[in-house]
This record gives sequence, C-alpha cells and structure tokens, in this order.
Amino acid sequence: MALDLLVTGATLADGRAGIDIGIKDGRIAEIGPVVHGQAERTLDAAGRLVVPPFVDSHFHMDATLSLGLPRLNRSGTLLEGIALWGELKPLLTEEAVVERALAYVDLAVAQGIGAIRSHVDVCDPKLTGVRGLLKVREIVAPYLTLQLVAFPQDGLYRYPGARDLLLQALDMGVDVIGGIPHFERTMAEGTASVTDLCTLATERGLMIDLHCDETDDPLSRHIEAYAAEVQRHGLGGRATASHLTSMHSMDNYYASKLLPLIAESGMNVIANPLINIAIQGRHDAYPKRRGLTRVPEMLEQGIPVALGHDCVMDPWYSLGSGDMLDVAHMAIHALHMTSVDAMTACLDAVTTTPAAILQLEDYGLAVGCNADLVILDAADPVDAIRTKAARLHVLRRGKVIAGSPPRRATLALPGRPDAVSWSRPTAG
Repeated sequence: MALDLLVTGATLADGRAGIDIGIKDGRIAEIGPVVHGQAERTLDAAGRLVVPPFVDSHFHMDATLSLGLPRLNRSGTLLEGIALWGELKPLLTEEAVVERALAYVDLAVAQGIGAIRSHVDVCDPKLTGVRGLLKVREIVAPYLTLQLVAFPQDGLYRYPGARDLLLQALDMGVDVIGGIPHFERTMAEGTASVTDLCTLATERGLMIDLHCDETDDPLSRHIEAYAAEVQRHGLGGRATASHLTSMHSMDNYYASKLLPLIAESGMNVIANPLINIAIQGRHDAYPKRRGLTRVPEMLEQGIPVALGHDCVMDPWYSLGSGDMLDVAHMAIHALHMTSVDAMTACLDAVTTTPAAILQLEDYGLAVGCNADLVILDAADPVDAIRTKAARLHVLRRGKVIAGSPPRRATLALPGRPDAVSWSRPTAG
C-alpha cells in the first residue's frame, strides 16, 4: 500500500512501544510493530508518546478572552462573575465573539485540542453568541470540531422567554440541549426544568448536558432528579451532568445512594478542576472545601468522567492556557488521584472519555480512524502530565497543523567550566 505518511517509533498510552502508524487519505490505514506500506513522508516519534487529540468537553467560548470587559472581576468569585457577564452581554457583537473565539481556537489547536464542546448563552433576545459561534463552527471545521450547547445561563424559567430562545437556537443548528437547574428560583422549578429538558432531548433525539448543582450547598440535589429522568427516558450516554460540585459536601450516606443511581442511568459526568477549585468554598472559614465532585468514586462505579477547562480569561476565571494537560495535572492534585492507574485515567479524561461523551466519529488510534494525532515530548501518560509536555507535532487528517520544539534548559553555574544541558528523556 502506498501511504501518505508513516509515523514511526510511537509509544502509546496503553504501554505499547515501537509502534508505527501508517496514514492514507487522512485516515489510519495500518498500525502495529510492522507496517508494510511505503510512505511518501516519514515522521519519527523516537519513542515518544502519541495520543489522539485532546478533547475539551466543557467550555464557554462566547465569553473567552473577554477578561477586563467591561471591568475586571476583582473578587474572583462566581457571583461577581455572573454579575459581570450580565454587564458584558448587552455589549457583545457577533464580530467580537467571532474574533475572540477564533483567537482561542488557534491557541487550543496549538495545544493539541481537536474538539471542544462549548456552552453558549441563549438568554439574549438577539442570540448574539449563538450566531457568532455558529459562524466559528463552520470556519474552524477543517482543523477543530466545535460542538455547541444551547445554555439558558440565567435559568430556563427564571429568564423570561429562555425556553423559546433555546428552541430557536436548536432550530438554528446548535447541537446539544443545556440547562442550569440549581439557578432557577426554587428547587421545584429546578426539578421541573430537568424534566422539561430531558423530555425535549428525547423528542428531538439530541444530546443533553446540564450544569448541575454547581454550588457548595449539599442540599442542591438536582442530580438525583436528572439521573432518574435520564433513566426514565432511556437517554443513557446522550446525557451528561457537568460540575456536580455539591457532591463534595454531601453526606456520605446520601452519596452512597446517589452514585449507583448515576451509574444505573448510563449518563456521563464532566468535572472542571481548574475553575471549581478556585470558585468553590468561598464562604468557608478554615478548613476550606475545594468543591470538586467525587471523581474517583464515580470511576469506581464505572461512570464515564471527563475533565473540562471551562473558562479561559473571562468574567469567571482570569487564568487558563487552553492546555488540557494542565487540567489533568490539577485533577491529579486536587482529587488525590496519584496512583499510576489514576493518573493514566486523568489522561483518558481529556482524550478518549470526552471523545465518547461528545460522540465523535472515527476518533482514536485504530485502523479506520481519522489520522488525528498528537506527538508529545514524553515517554508515557504520567510523564506527559507531570511535565505538561510540549506538543511536538499536532496532526489533523494526516497533516501537521501545529507543533512546538522540545523544551530544553541550559545551566551556567558559577565555578563550573562547562554549561550543563538538560533535555527530556524519551522511552528507549
């Protein structure tokens, strides 16, 4: 077979080493220790880790890179961020949304991200963010898959006309149904919104992803109603619960009942360690809760858990780099996931698990999959997360679209006759 590109000497996340990946017409044609096809070009991974693209399963692209507009979030709190977004939203233009989103996509692609699920606020009579991001989705399609969630950020019932605006956004081509039950005026209205949105997802045959119980209040228990509705409607893996930070504070006995209910429903969970460790626990004296949901316990129950970046330089979070290895790195520390298996699971949580949640077609490192790869300057998954490894080559459909040089350090120490160079070890 005549190949377009042959990647040689790859190490895979499952530990296989010395693997060659043959690429033809934008897809993986051969993979294994021996590839028989002749290639026009060869790219030597030299024992480094090769993974499918990173997938950010929870993001807010309509707000990204808006830091300082119209003012800074001085307190760094969720409540000031919500108020600030309310001030910024009337000032948004499609052109500004598109410009900032495209700038962020460039950053994301350079970091090896191949797909993003972005929530977009529909609580705006002009649907400015929706219109802007629909344009962005089309522009970036050759190099990034953008999936949009119709998100009634001010509440499906709390914001007048939000349900009609959500339906309008779906009719315009937005991919996923969103919601925020804990932000409704009452627990009853929050529960009603869950029922309404799950019914809508069933009727339309769409995926659903709710911001759910993003609070320190252990009595915020909309996830229970959500899991029950998902099971009743048979939504299974089409349904996702994002954040679930109230579970951090729940009574352990109640959580022991809730976790199997989530597992039985077949739904997915997305945690956002960077933003939630910064925003949660703000009303606490010491000891301060850090607010992340119970990821290790969910994984033990077989619940698919992904990790999202959530925000980059916006009203809620003034930091962020678009680096999903940074997200995994924070999860390992904040969730005490420091065993080798747990750290490897954190790499899965920013690659293969979110790809399954987004239902990405032809994703992965297998014959027939899209030839979308990232060659990392690392020997294995733990090494990649530990060093936040350089993305040496980012491939989309078999073509190199981004990359960065290996990181090197040179020391010039007093009294030493020669400079000392340090470089990353690779698998050998």
